[in-house]
Amino acid sequence: MQEITQHFKIEAADFYHSQAKAYLSSHQLMHFMKCPYLWRKEHLGLIDEARRAEFIIGEATHVRILEGRAEFDGRYVWDSPINPTSGKPYGATTKKYADWKKAQKRIVLTRTQVAGIEDMAAGVESNSYAMQLLSSGQAESVVRGVFEGLKCQIRIDWFNPKYGIVDLKTCNDIDWFEYDAKKYKYDIQTTFYREVLQAVTGVYVPVHVIAVEKQQPYRCGVWTITQETFHVARNKITAAIKRFKKCLADGFWPTGFEEVRQLQII
Repeated sequence: MQEITQHFKIEAADFYHSQAKAYLSSHQLMHFMKCPYLWRKEHLGLIDEARRAEFIIGEATHVRILEGRAEFDGRYVWDSPINPTSGKPYGATTKKYADWKKAQKRIVLTRTQVAGIEDMAAGVESNSYAMQLLSSGQAESVVRGVFEGLKCQIRIDWFNPKYGIVDLKTCNDIDWFEYDAKKYKYDIQTTFYREVLQAVTGVYVPVHVIAVEKQQPYRCGVWTITQETFHVARNKITAAIKRFKKCLADGFWPTGFEEVRQLQII
């Protein structure tokens, strides 16, 4: 798939996200599908984009599993000072910890967070199918192009020359992952990746999802996306983009609750 990988760019996550005003991403599209008014406020910078702790942990997990321990060690730090009296690390609310954290040039994680990330990495490594997908390829590949008349961008978790797009997800309970996939619109996200990549390269590739639990016993599973799912999701995407273009033209960004609804409770 050399004709595909030649279109890839490798760039920092912060730079990729900084291009959001110029390029439509899968997350932007999903936010628009939820509420056009939400997308508009985000686009205008009217919503606080402060990164929540779970986002930082999610990014760190991706780095550790997809980019390796050396890259993880280079970006994150967690060896906070030890209290000589108790023999344990100083608490996050202490001055010692605050002073240490302020002096760090890398992103600070807690020892507990790192232990959890290592357990998730071990969970992925215990699944032979997941390791087969990750045995060859590259992480965090960026592709930009025009899809349905709009400038779009995607950042693929992992691309395997043989197995195509690989998306890494974490979950609380893998028994419920398929319900999570529906709730969080993973069908829209992965189909958007596939369609933008095809628009740029002319090639459709398979898509796999690796899911690993964020808690014991850190089970890991692998799913393939079916053609029927792609077909249905693409129809939803093209319909959403049609509405998106209309909002751009009209300058009207509805909440979806402009009309009176009936509430019937039995």
